[in-house]
Amino acid sequence: MAHVVVVLAQGFEEMEAVAPIDLCRRAGLTVTVAGLTREVISKRGLKVTCDVVLPSTVLSSSVNEGSLFDWDALVLPGGLPGANNLAASPAVQAMVDVGLSSRLVAAICAAPSTVLGPTGRLRGRRWTGFPGTDNEAFGGTYLEDCVVVDGRLITSRAVATAPEFALTLIGLLCGQSVADRVARETLFMTP
Repeated sequence: MAHVVVVLAQGFEEMEAVAPIDLCRRAGLTVTVAGLTREVISKRGLKVTCDVVLPSTVLSSSVNEGSLFDWDALVLPGGLPGANNLAASPAVQAMVDVGLSSRLVAAICAAPSTVLGPTGRLRGRRWTGFPGTDNEAFGGTYLEDCVVVDGRLITSRAVATAPEFALTLIGLLCGQSVADRVARETLFMTP
């Protein structure tokens, strides 16, 4: 079964993390909650104890070691200052590079414009994010769709789109029938 890593940083947006964790686990995916610290506090005070802590520095050799990069999809929740903290992490940036080259990267709300945009990773891509984060300097095409898939990149707009964001990820990893089953079971999509 596919492995999803959801990365949390201080100030993350709760639903943008919890909806993907919950729905991916309902789909039978292995989900690891990785933090920049062992305990991470969300934007509104929710304290989460992470399964693993990402290193503060990353050696280029660690890309081939397997442990840090043994996953199929990376989820980057938004929220500020959470997305800023993700953007400042060398480990997160290294994981994004690996994800965009050979796996999936899923970023929601402020994460596309904060983590991916300034580093040129949106250049030439279709993407979405929180309203007002569209920046022509990123060199991509900003769309107002709830979820946008462009190759190995999945982006989404905000808290209200978190379930659809997670179900899109599930569909890509497990097939649409599994995503539809999870949607029906959670009443996101009525039978």
